[in-house]
Parts: sequence; structure tokens; C-alpha cells
Amino acid sequence: MSSTTRRGLLLTALILLGWLISLIGLLQLDLGQLPGPLVVPVVLGAVLIRTLLQTGLFIVGHDAMHRVLLSESLGWNDRLGTLSLALYAALPYGRCRANHQRHHRFTASGKDPDFHGDVAAGVLGWYSRFMAGYLTVGQMALLLAAWGLLALIARGFTPLGGWNVLLFCTLPLLLSSLQLFLVGTYLPHRGQRSPQPQARPHSLDLPAWLSLLACYHFGYHREHHDRPDLAWFQLPRQRRRSVPLAPA
Repeated sequence: MSSTTRRGLLLTALILLGWLISLIGLLQLDLGQLPGPLVVPVVLGAVLIRTLLQTGLFIVGHDAMHRVLLSESLGWNDRLGTLSLALYAALPYGRCRANHQRHHRFTASGKDPDFHGDVAAGVLGWYSRFMAGYLTVGQMALLLAAWGLLALIARGFTPLGGWNVLLFCTLPLLLSSLQLFLVGTYLPHRGQRSPQPQARPHSLDLPAWLSLLACYHFGYHREHHDRPDLAWFQLPRQRRRSVPLAPA
């Protein structure tokens, strides 16, 4: 097993464990017992952490789609991808992988499921189309059923358990979808729309620490399209190679 694979699996384990531990802990949090001045900062911090971990689940699934998560064992690679996308939003791994392959093969064309070529559509129109490509009635039914079950469990710990699910499950998923859309789709590809389309995706000019927080380096999008065989944590190095140093 290569060092890249070991690092990727370690980071995957940290994301999965962080997501699970935070879920268990926050479902038991009694918001009604928090001192008034602490409610907003505690809830805001928890939502931001949960959003980052939620996005991490998709990034793990994304690396699995490119078969770089565990390239030495494609069976386990796909199992980890299936688990990550199921936990993310009950997304079917096979359909997501097929759509993502089309995105790379037919980037910024009518065959690209993540691209909206109509300039008049705007960001909201693009986001609506983007979400429609991933959401199905069956998937939404599974999500609602899972949230309902979690709400029942949370109410066993606190009377406000339903709010815990809305704040720490539903809201982070919504924010994560916006994060993935804006940083990983809209901003990198909007320049490829007519009337004067750019030839290649755009990379966001962010320092590595901010790129990580923004969307696990998904903003280094040109580098990802140039080298889809690289894991998400390898993109900063590829970015440094692709951007010439400014003269002293």
C-alpha cells in the first residue's frame, strides 16, 4: 500500500469518525440547558464543524469515484465511496460516479450534468439544476426517514431533540451542498459559459489553509481537471507547480 493511500485512508477515518462522534454528541446536546450567552456561539460553531465534516464525506466519495481513495483494491474503494455518499445524503454511488465521469469527459458542454450553459440562468438557476441532478424522490424519502428516526432518538435525550436534527443534520447538509456547488462547480466553471467562454476551468486563488476550509481544495479546480488521478490533499502541491512564482 502506497504512502498516499495510507494518508488518504487515515484522513478518511478521521472524517468518518469526526462526523459520527459529532453526530452522537450533538444529538444529546440539551440546548435548553445552555446559558443564554453561549447558545449562539455553541450552535454556530457546531453547525460550521458539522458542515465541514459533511462536505468531507462527499470529498471522500469523490476520491472514490476517481478510484484514487484505495486504488490497490477497487472493491473496497467503491465500498468506502458508497458508505461516504450514503452518509452524506443517501446518494447512490453508481449514479454519482457515472455523472461525474460525464462531467470530466464532457466538461462545460451540453452533456456535462454539472454545467449550466445559459448565462441568463444565474447562480440560483444553476444551483437548482445542479441539485436536481442529484436529488430523487427515493433519496429524499430516505433522508426524511433517517432524520425522523434521529429526531426520535434525540428526543430521548432532550425535549428539543427535533431542533438538534434540524440544526446539526439538515442545516449542515444544505450548507455543504452550497459549499460544493459554489467552490467546486459554479466559481470554477462559470467562465466557461458563452458568449466568450474560457477554455479551461478556473482555480480559486486561495492560500492552502483557506482552500482546505473552503472545500477541501476543490477550489483548485483546474489542477483537479488536469490531474484527476490526484487525491484531494495532493492538490495544493499540484497548484504550486502550476502557478509560476512571482519575481522577487
